Amino acid sequence: MSDQPVDIAEKLSRVAEHWAPKVVARLNDYEIKVVKVQGEFVWHSHEDTDELFLVVDGELTIQLPDGDVRLRPGQLYVVPRGVEHCPVAEGEVHAVLMEPRGVVNTGDAADSSLTASYDDSLA
Repeated sequence: MSDQPVDIAEKLSRVAEHWAPKVVARLNDYEIKVVKVQGEFVWHSHEDTDELFLVVDGELTIQLPDGDVRLRPGQLYVVPRGVEHCPVAEGEVHAVLMEPRGVVNTGDAADSSLTASYDDSLA
């Protein structure tokens, strides 16, 4: 573990592809990830964990069965465990995610073409 602060903007500047979260830090059994997103993701859920989205730049919509949640920079939302959701970004969005170590980004839709490989190269 580094003894230096994590510069979120600097870490995001090193992310080239969309929908490919990168681990930047760990907190107990949780991972803090940065991600760039654009377009529509896949509907999915995480049966065993909540998922935190914190928008750094852009506007993110999280589609939910009971209505959409729209996030602007500085806003966060926690999708409760087991709730189906689909992130959508009309323009590019920079975000921070927090979830337990090893969570697959596409949850129960793990066979999706958007399923990202585990990447802790920025940690």
